[in-house]
Amino acid sequence: MNTEVAFHSNAFNCTQPRDYFINDCCFGDDVCKWLIAQLRARGIATADKPGQEDFGWYFTFTVDGAEHCFVVGFQPNDPAKGDRWLGSIERSVGFLRSIFGGRRRDISPKAVEAIDAALKSSTDIRKMVWHEPGTDADDERAAA
Repeated sequence: MNTEVAFHSNAFNCTQPRDYFINDCCFGDDVCKWLIAQLRARGIATADKPGQEDFGWYFTFTVDGAEHCFVVGFQPNDPAKGDRWLGSIERSVGFLRSIFGGRRRDISPKAVEAIDAALKSSTDIRKMVWHEPGTDADDERAAA
């Protein structure tokens, strides 16, 4: 199942590190906050605010009675193409299930549909491509 997404957008911060970033390049908090608002507007339960890792940001949301996690990171800017963001949907599972690959199993298609609809709702999101984990989104195939 296609649970990873790449898209371009110049609508989010990718130049000004914030004092609360773990690393100076840890952009994506505003992407997550925007997606949280979009999902909530569609009646989907979400975390109140995003969490941070050393590579980017994430938040949880619930569909089909199961908690999922959307992880987002920034890929350094290519001025010719615009800012590129990478996202991944995972299942929120405990530590032990995570060790045995539980984050990649039982992802609801409705979770993918929810993130897809939110991203498509903005004209600021361009060249969005969904793909399977372990494969790379090909920008040349991306939708305009």
